Amino acid sequence: MKHARPSPRWLALTAALSLLTPLNPGFAPPVEAAATTTPAATAGPAAPVKAAAAAGPAVYEAESGTLTGVTVQTAAAGYSGTGYVAGFDAADDQVTVPVPNSPGGLYELTVAYRAPYGQKTASLLLNGAGHGEVVLPANEQWTTAPAGRVLLRAGDNTITVRNNWGWYEIDALHLAPVAAPPPHQVTGALVNPDADAPARALMRYLAAHYGTDVLSGQQDMDGVRWLEENVGKAPAIAGLDLMDYSPSRVERGTTSTEVEKALAWDARGGIVTLTWHWNAPSGLIDTPGKEWWRGFYTEATTFDVAAALADPDSADYKLLIRDIDAIAVQLTRLRDAGVPVLWRPLHEAEGGWFWWGAKGPGPAKRLYRLMYDRLTNHHGLTNLIWVWNSISPDWYPGDDMVDVVSVDSYPAVGDHGPLSGSYDRLVSLGRDRKLVALGEVGPIPDPELTRVYRADWSWFVTWSGDFLTDGLWNSPDFLRRVYRDDPHVLTLDELGDWKDAPACAATWKVVSRWPGGYQAEVRVRNVGTGATTGWSVRWPRADGQGVRDAWGATVTTADGTVTARNASWNGRLAPGASATLGLIGTGPAPAPTPTCAAS
Repeated sequence: MKHARPSPRWLALTAALSLLTPLNPGFAPPVEAAATTTPAATAGPAAPVKAAAAAGPAVYEAESGTLTGVTVQTAAAGYSGTGYVAGFDAADDQVTVPVPNSPGGLYELTVAYRAPYGQKTASLLLNGAGHGEVVLPANEQWTTAPAGRVLLRAGDNTITVRNNWGWYEIDALHLAPVAAPPPHQVTGALVNPDADAPARALMRYLAAHYGTDVLSGQQDMDGVRWLEENVGKAPAIAGLDLMDYSPSRVERGTTSTEVEKALAWDARGGIVTLTWHWNAPSGLIDTPGKEWWRGFYTEATTFDVAAALADPDSADYKLLIRDIDAIAVQLTRLRDAGVPVLWRPLHEAEGGWFWWGAKGPGPAKRLYRLMYDRLTNHHGLTNLIWVWNSISPDWYPGDDMVDVVSVDSYPAVGDHGPLSGSYDRLVSLGRDRKLVALGEVGPIPDPELTRVYRADWSWFVTWSGDFLTDGLWNSPDFLRRVYRDDPHVLTLDELGDWKDAPACAATWKVVSRWPGGYQAEVRVRNVGTGATTGWSVRWPRADGQGVRDAWGATVTTADGTVTARNASWNGRLAPGASATLGLIGTGPAPAPTPTCAAS
């Protein structure tokens, strides 16, 4: 099962969950739309592959593909070509679209579709191999959804759309060559200006490795031990759950040692991420199949988050505050021990299967902002790095309360695709100023593929149980390659003393301007706890901009990025000390947010 899977002591109580299909392990509610099952079919009508205008993408019509369990239809007006493909209702239903005579290379894939029965998810295959999934937001009209990048080989290729969470319609696939991306604008600053030193150090560490390395993670300590025993490596990040601290569970006898585990993991030099399967504060149905311990599910409670938030004088609103305060007690224990936390509350809200997302984006965002205010301003929790965990812009609570944007992804068994579509959507959501992470995964994305596809995930956390140990979701050979052989996957032994790692911050200031040029000043400050031996600052260079002269640093330009490295005499900075470099630029004066790395 997926993320909400209880710890092993609960497995005997959750047998009903095992009925979920492996291709959709994500606790999706049943599809509400009714439709007639379509028989399997052979290749559809021979619609020609056609190219769009020269400046646009190439378009490959779905009806030109090989059909399995789906049919070509024409009833919904507005499609391109000669029809569209519909009938995705069984697990193996799919359409395989040919992409002939490709010159090869990296392309952006966009899916033209219609989803009149609510948001859906489709699995993708490239040349027969798993390639992640694409989210198809609800839309009764024909529209498009970004599906990430595909690395085409020279010659003939195929792209397959396979049913995952079905009842959608596919019109066409669009492919456009990928342009080189600009450098990331993540600075390592936290949204809480009063964040404590350990939290700031962790965020700086993550930002410094973003785009180069990915941190490995594993949900629950049983999985961590399994990795150590069977792979010979421990992950950098341990995922833990505050579920059993929920008051509506505690009053029914639950206890938890997750905070003790977090303290012990921090003592080993590891990084802690916490989620909270928040048992509903009231309204637990507690009947067979909807037992009280399933109370984080929408279907197992009558709790109405929208109604509770609408009336701050109501009993249910007060229960929300009570529950947040109970969790604050546990988070305070970690703060007082100097443990920073990658805090991922209200996860997967947009799925609707958890009560905090059941009433739509408005209440979910209000609850998140209420929690941020309560934990940050009322309880003074300065050790939290706030991780948002839904991908749709409609659900995003705002830049002012989010440090990291993330998604949970459970493609098909053994599908180690790069998940570049989800990555790109999250980069857009955070305007490339937020770190992008995988809060939970079933199959781990292949790190070699993520680098090729430029999907710079900051970290991943593999879910527990079969996802790690059954040899199918993640094979032993694959786990060894990820954990032991890949130099860009960081494990516990490779983290170093990240709390005391050198750190710097950089600010940009335009001193003067004139037609065709400008003078700028960059100030580098040591924001760590130890002295630096060197530093470098990077910022993007737009077309028409250049650097004619510089002092206080050596400046180079490559691949659209300007890099300034310390001079021989100003690389060493004591904590709190700063150095200034100056430059004469050509073209219009930019206003970048420079990133800084220290050694």
